[in-house]
Amino acid sequence: MTEELGLVLEHAENGKVCVDMLNNSEVGYYRAVLMDVRMPVMTGLEATEAIRRLDRPDSSLPIIAMTADAFSDDIKRCLDSGMNAHIAKPIDIKEVGRLLDKFINQKR
Repeated sequence: MTEELGLVLEHAENGKVCVDMLNNSEVGYYRAVLMDVRMPVMTGLEATEAIRRLDRPDSSLPIIAMTADAFSDDIKRCLDSGMNAHIAKPIDIKEVGRLLDKFINQKR
């Protein structure tokens, strides 16, 4: 799906791997994170909180939840953890593109 938007996607099999990938990358390498909420080892909520605590200038990069959890309480939990937005599954690729454009371009 992300190829339709001209994006390169790197996959992390769980939240801890996601945090480690960001923490071990050059500053600014990642422009955004598409975060599943339900993952093993470290959930997307926990991973988001860990990313926000990193001592890096890019720890405020956009994080967008992509999850089947779509009730208002689920959305609130995502936003409270530090995520910028929430997209419910099934994923609308146009909405993903709109949100990425919004959050990435407001940082410039």
